[in-house]
Amino acid sequence: MKINPQKIEQVLSRGVDKILPSKRALEALMKKRRIRVYLGIDPTAPRLHLGHTITLRKLQEFADLGEEAILVIGTGTVLTGDPSLRLSARPIITDEEIKRNIRTWKKQAGKVLDFSKVKIRYNGDWLLKLRYKDIVKIASHISAVKLFQRDMFQRRLKMGQTVWAHEILYPLFQGYDSVFLNVDLEIGGTDQTFNMLIGRELLAKMRKKEKFVLTCPMILGTDGRQMSKTSGNCIWLEDTPDQMYGKIMSIPDKLIPSYLELLTPLSLKEIKEIKKAKPREAKARLAREIVNYYHGKEAGQKAQEEFERIFRKRELPSRIPEVKINARQMNILELLVKAGLCSSKSQAKRLILQKGIKIDGKIQGDWKKTLQIKKGMLLQKGRRNFVRIK
Repeated sequence: MKINPQKIEQVLSRGVDKILPSKRALEALMKKRRIRVYLGIDPTAPRLHLGHTITLRKLQEFADLGEEAILVIGTGTVLTGDPSLRLSARPIITDEEIKRNIRTWKKQAGKVLDFSKVKIRYNGDWLLKLRYKDIVKIASHISAVKLFQRDMFQRRLKMGQTVWAHEILYPLFQGYDSVFLNVDLEIGGTDQTFNMLIGRELLAKMRKKEKFVLTCPMILGTDGRQMSKTSGNCIWLEDTPDQMYGKIMSIPDKLIPSYLELLTPLSLKEIKEIKKAKPREAKARLAREIVNYYHGKEAGQKAQEEFERIFRKRELPSRIPEVKINARQMNILELLVKAGLCSSKSQAKRLILQKGIKIDGKIQGDWKKTLQIKKGMLLQKGRRNFVRIK
């Protein structure tokens, strides 16, 4: 199978941070034969966000070239917990949580991946079958000093934090995925570089085979910090068109170029033209493109009209969710949680103290307040989250 060299160049360039050990060597291999490439994601949460789509899109690009593409869902590695970029150990996850988290993953990933071209594998299928002597054999190929010296562990130690033994083992288990699948290339975010290089070393020592590593840039969230579920700054693939559009319009202007390049299918020529526009216009185009991609061609324009209605014309949304509350009176914190606007009373209290809650258009400042529940009462969190009592 012959692949157009220009297409290979594009896949190995756009949205790519580094290719190790060499872009030129990987390009030469791809011109010789079909390669096996994989991306692994641990199911630490039930939802995928736009940050995940950067590597998912890259995996699909390889699949579209005709390469053998595999998405590995880390049902085994998640039990250990990836320590990358963590200042403390991840909580131990249960089997029930894993099952719940991956329940809709294929549907969500299917917004980016074509599963007629991409296979799904679950690394619990092989990692959980490893025997004691297998683990000892794997560990015998990697220096303990190398595992312990990774930068985030050293930062923890300087801060007086603990590094747990199972965290040191995580790169071995992720690395064994490369050995078991006998891959040519692994894709991951820049935070996964250490883990992927351990897999490269294991494959070289256990199968005498070279593995390439391709890292993709990581996207920042709506507040300009690393996009992650713990930061609460994610744009989720399951967000409604209005939610997705509104969140994108709230990102710092400096993120527009990276969002355009990493999160849209627009050509570099189109992106160059969009960058010339005023930030608000460029951001609106960005928001439309992303909403259209995940919700259909007309969704972006409708979401923009709804956004303009709420934020520029100061009107209420055309569609306001309704919730039934049977009680005649209720503490404001309990009401906000019951109505689904806040995930907890502590969050509700914090938002009230920050003047982020309105009831019937009036800012609320007393978190101890007891409210008389009335039909048609309008609850508002922030600028774009509304619920009406029915």
